[in-house]
Amino acid sequence: MESIELSGRKGLVVGIANEHSLGWAAARRFRSAGADLAMTYYNDKAKARLEPLANELGAQLFLPCDVAAAGEPESVFREIERSWGRLDFLLHSVAWARKGALHRRLLDCPAELFAESMLVSCHSFIRMARLAEPLMPRGGSLMTMTYYGAEKVVEHYDVMGPVKAALEASVRYLAHELGPGGIRVNAISAGAVRTRAASGIEHFDELLDESARRSPLRRTVESDEVGRAALFLASENSAAITGEILHVDAGFHIEGMAFH
Repeated sequence: MESIELSGRKGLVVGIANEHSLGWAAARRFRSAGADLAMTYYNDKAKARLEPLANELGAQLFLPCDVAAAGEPESVFREIERSWGRLDFLLHSVAWARKGALHRRLLDCPAELFAESMLVSCHSFIRMARLAEPLMPRGGSLMTMTYYGAEKVVEHYDVMGPVKAALEASVRYLAHELGPGGIRVNAISAGAVRTRAASGIEHFDELLDESARRSPLRRTVESDEVGRAALFLASENSAAITGEILHVDAGFHIEGMAFH
């Protein structure tokens, strides 16, 4: 049993791709702390891959959710309301851009691909916050995942830098708007971790090496360390924390980038 207790709490985790995902690391921590979980999957192919993981955690709800599709997030929250009547915390771990938006200068990113990346990676969190609000009448915790490339230029992070910067600004505005209802909104800025999402970044091995060399702790981070941070933000231990970008990156953000 975790030292942090979430027994009886109801949580939704959106965006798990596989067992290497940061969302999965967080979901395991939530469940170990006693929370009841709902998980989503993107499509039928993802369902086949994720169903064993949902079963491993005893997820009470396992629901389809393409965050960009009309009606799908709404269906997820209707089922949560029908089954649980409330929601205590939400982890949004969704980031995506088409290959046509990556591996090129931001200057050359077509408007429609930029907008699509923003819709999936940023606005979907705003949309889910709106849907979660009525299910959190006594407060709750909303969390999302970001990265250092939102703060400073990281080569090869491309369009995702501005998109994640918008996500971080959205965290602050949502924290302001939802705070009177006791709903906290925070982001975890995770250090470089080898995940499916990271596989789309060019020269990612160089980024890992640079992170280990320059971070004060002289190492990269483990996905479970990010999961433990999410557990903290989901719990009452973080009751006075909102609008925060919590860096879980071995201190890398205080040093910055040097590689080219």
